[in-house]
Amino acid sequence: MDTMKLEIVTPTGPIFSGEVRSVTFPGAEGEFGVLPGHASLVSLLEAGVVEIEKSDGTKESIVIDSGYVKVDEGKTLVVVEGAVPIIGKTESEIAKAIEEAKELVKKAGVSDFAIANVEAKVESATKTRF
Repeated sequence: MDTMKLEIVTPTGPIFSGEVRSVTFPGAEGEFGVLPGHASLVSLLEAGVVEIEKSDGTKESIVIDSGYVKVDEGKTLVVVEGAVPIIGKTESEIAKAIEEAKELVKKAGVSDFAIANVEAKVESATKTRF
């Protein structure tokens, strides 16, 4: 299956860099997905969850605040103010990441509905791990 390079960076450094099959973004005009070979575009991102399907088929979720994404045919670059990967090997590590993600989204000043949406997506994504 085709893959593309995805990079997610913050002012403090890279959060994710790797080959992916697909990625879904919380765009300013609504969610949208990107696959390898996607037409070039630049879009604003709102606080929400970036859902990644890696080249090995595993999935990862990263909560972001505002930023933008630049898509080219073979590479997608995301630049955001803050990001929290929802990763961990134990339930307590994942719970800590979820709490950090909730705080990040709340600081972004989004609506209660958007916060609830992020919480639901993150909790749904982590349930399949345990």
